[in-house]
Amino acid sequence: MTHASGERSALCDLFDRLGPDAPTLCTGWTTYDLAAHLVLRERRPDAMGGIALKPLAGYTAAVQNGLKAKHPYPELVGLVRRPGGIYGLLPVLDEAVNTLEYFVHHEDVRRAQPSWEPRELPADFDRLIWKRVSTGARLMLRRSPVGVVMHRLGGGVALGGPRHGSRVEVTGTASELLMFCFGRQEHARVELTGEPHDVDLLRGASLGL
Repeated sequence: MTHASGERSALCDLFDRLGPDAPTLCTGWTTYDLAAHLVLRERRPDAMGGIALKPLAGYTAAVQNGLKAKHPYPELVGLVRRPGGIYGLLPVLDEAVNTLEYFVHHEDVRRAQPSWEPRELPADFDRLIWKRVSTGARLMLRRSPVGVVMHRLGGGVALGGPRHGSRVEVTGTASELLMFCFGRQEHARVELTGEPHDVDLLRGASLGL
């Protein structure tokens, strides 16, 4: 089992356990909405543009709501459980593209529930996450108003944000740094060091892809 398929399976098991109305960290979305988003992302390429481009967001939202209207929640979860579109044909692409996507969305559901705790990940998964974070830091932190120096517990440093001016040090495990970089700052178990004003700016910034 790949890390992508493992996260996909674990997320779907959690979807099944919590039902359609549980909260997530995705603003305004329940588990039903998140399941519909994941189905859209893999099976409706015509509607994917609105995920990143605001002018197309209305169409994307309409398709996502249409998926909810067409499919009962258990059926949507079943569609998420099986890789769709090109990812179903090319498992290598599923692993390359969906590992972080499904990890983050799995955590979006876990961390919206009471009494969550960080998971202890296998060493190879931790290394993979850090590799993706360290190579993608400039992109994920491009909207940061201050420079960012990320320190991975266990070794590793990555830089992001403006190259000059104030900087904030962010320290945590690879998975917590990933959640931070994906815009889940308030739900990432990291330590921030810097001027209070700069720390507040970074916590409130719109980060992610």
